[in-house]
Amino acid sequence: MAEIKVPELAESITEGTIAQWLKKPGDSVEKGEYIVELETDKVNVEVISEEAGVIQELKAEEGDTVEVGQVIAIVGAGNGAAASAPAEAAPAPAAPQQEEAKPAQEVVKEAPAAQDAKQRPIASPAARKMAREKGIDLNEVPTVDPMGRVRKQDVESYSANGSQPAAPQQAAKPAPAAAPKQDDSKPVVRERMSRRRQTIANRLLEVKQSTAMLTTFNEIDMTAVMELRKRKKDKFFEAHDVRLGFMSFFTKAVVAALKKFPYVNAEIDGNEIVLKKFYDIGVAVSTEEGLVVPVVRDCDRKNFAEIEGDILNLALKARDNKLALSDLQGGTFTITNGGVFGSLLSTPILNGTQVGILGMHTIQTRPVAIDKDRMENRPMMYVALSYDHRVIDGKEAVGFLKMVKDLLENPEDLLLEG
Repeated sequence: MAEIKVPELAESITEGTIAQWLKKPGDSVEKGEYIVELETDKVNVEVISEEAGVIQELKAEEGDTVEVGQVIAIVGAGNGAAASAPAEAAPAPAAPQQEEAKPAQEVVKEAPAAQDAKQRPIASPAARKMAREKGIDLNEVPTVDPMGRVRKQDVESYSANGSQPAAPQQAAKPAPAAAPKQDDSKPVVRERMSRRRQTIANRLLEVKQSTAMLTTFNEIDMTAVMELRKRKKDKFFEAHDVRLGFMSFFTKAVVAALKKFPYVNAEIDGNEIVLKKFYDIGVAVSTEEGLVVPVVRDCDRKNFAEIEGDILNLALKARDNKLALSDLQGGTFTITNGGVFGSLLSTPILNGTQVGILGMHTIQTRPVAIDKDRMENRPMMYVALSYDHRVIDGKEAVGFLKMVKDLLENPEDLLLEG
């Protein structure tokens, strides 16, 4: 018999939430096989079994908060067939329960037991949590995902269409105390914040309260970059099997500017300023569970193709909840691209202990004065640099952003700076 415990996650992480069990009591498990997915403040972590055998007991349910070192499952000797008899015998008392009519809410509570007999659907942790709270059987939720993965939006849509009778019953519980006359005309849905969303909220608030954050703006004429990209993108893809995007240009420009303005690549440690002589650039990625910032390492030593490849791989891992904690740690500066969602202008918030973050925005065709007599329509992008005024003065911040602008408007210079 062996105990499955919550492993050491990271120096700053002491607990997590059971996102989903990959095994149930009576299932066989091999040594090294994943049995549970934990949701932590930063990433989802899959926990393995150190012994082969049969899952005898689960000591925590999906959605429970567990601490590092806590026993969450018991693995005993044997195989799945040997343990299947008692596991299948458990639902036997269900027969007399069906003799009398039950309210809809109680019937919903029995649904998870019946679901065990079905094939476990592929679903994101957020979707499983919402389905559990609303009493929804994930096997009945349609999805448009080509891989068959049930997403949070699918559960919301399924619930909103009235396909599940339990939702109104659960929503009605708090109504008498709060606003008993507004249930029908002003419906509300209460949704518990995920651990990751709580962490994001707390850290962003902490940054706003503990730094002297200021934002400066500029705009970039993207004509040269777009023309260069248009000329080279096909050959680039053939040579490197990765598409040439804007992020590699911005990353290279940022690294060059960080070298000239080293205090933008720093952090405060007590009464000291730590100037970092390496360039690990965080790239903000939006996922179903919230924003994460995986880090592209040693950007000063990588070419455009290597940077684009790393960004693509990290983005795919982020959206599949496969990021490791090491993918998120140690960044020195961050780039966030709100332009992919259509943002025209924003003031990004600093990431953790970093003192600078660059915000990219949507490219918009606008009239630009070429000289006193001529105007042309050009593809323009607003960029924003948020910085910690405790470390960086306005002169450095403006100079940094101006250098990024100059390099992107003359992209051939990036080769010289690289």
